[in-house]
Amino acid sequence: MRKSLFAAAVVMASLAVGLVSPTVAGAQAGHGPAVTFALLGDTPYGDAQRVEFPNLVKAVNADKDVRFVLHAGDIKDGSSTCDDARFADLAKLFHTFDDPFVLTPGDNDWTDCHRTAAGSYVPTERLAALRKVFFPVAGRTLGRHPMPVRTQADDRKHRAYRENVLFTSDRVVFATVHVVGSDNDLAPWAQLPGGDQPEPRKAEFEARKAAALDWIDAAFATAKRTHAPGVLLLLQAEPVETPGFTEIRKRITEQARAYGKPVLLVHGDEHVYEVEPSYAGVPNLTRLETYGATATQWLRVTADPKSPKVFSWEPQTVAAG
Repeated sequence: MRKSLFAAAVVMASLAVGLVSPTVAGAQAGHGPAVTFALLGDTPYGDAQRVEFPNLVKAVNADKDVRFVLHAGDIKDGSSTCDDARFADLAKLFHTFDDPFVLTPGDNDWTDCHRTAAGSYVPTERLAALRKVFFPVAGRTLGRHPMPVRTQADDRKHRAYRENVLFTSDRVVFATVHVVGSDNDLAPWAQLPGGDQPEPRKAEFEARKAAALDWIDAAFATAKRTHAPGVLLLLQAEPVETPGFTEIRKRITEQARAYGKPVLLVHGDEHVYEVEPSYAGVPNLTRLETYGATATQWLRVTADPKSPKVFSWEPQTVAAG
């Protein structure tokens, strides 16, 4: 039902054209009045899309206006293995982007690795492995030309969360917040040998939730301090009104309302390009879900500090290779 309710908004948003430019917290990534970047999610979703993915990389690299790449998580589907070899292959693939590559993890990447088809891993063990492979240097992105970013690993309270990063680009604040599907890891690890492990699972959830709430506050504090014209938050899953997301949803909407300027809440997970203006009743908050389960479509997004709406985007289709 939600898809039909927002169909008109999606069509209108699809017509929007505009681009953004990057700056890193403490470092500048862009040099013009606006910055353009690529937005991906839920890709490569399975082995067939892994084969197609280099064509997507080639298309993004060919766009000379693109300054960095944002990936909303789920770098594999939920039924493929979570082994070290797959992680290493995907990290090598992401390093083929010419521009800085910024990733926030998805549930398929660690939470759902308890599934038999994924290898029956303990999810927290896979999360530790994922951090080593995809966030090898805290405060530095992947990509052939990585950029420095502020990382939550610098906070003694949340030192483990190197994947939560923040940077500014042409005064616009960008932040990744580790929020995933499977009800943000409240869903049981049901397919583990011996069954779910509720105590470590819930402890993981509580610690990561606390880090996420603090990082959301940090993003808006940075925006207010620097008089940023806009804020973009990148999560893997939409923070809907379920136990795993309620507090995060409330914090985002409260901070966005108080901030008053354009806020773009970006996520993947549902595999449908979708736009929802005035998200959760906040007039300046827009939810943008990127394409998913495809290696042939992506969003070309621009953040223009001179534009009243700041953010605009165009859908892109990768030509057959």
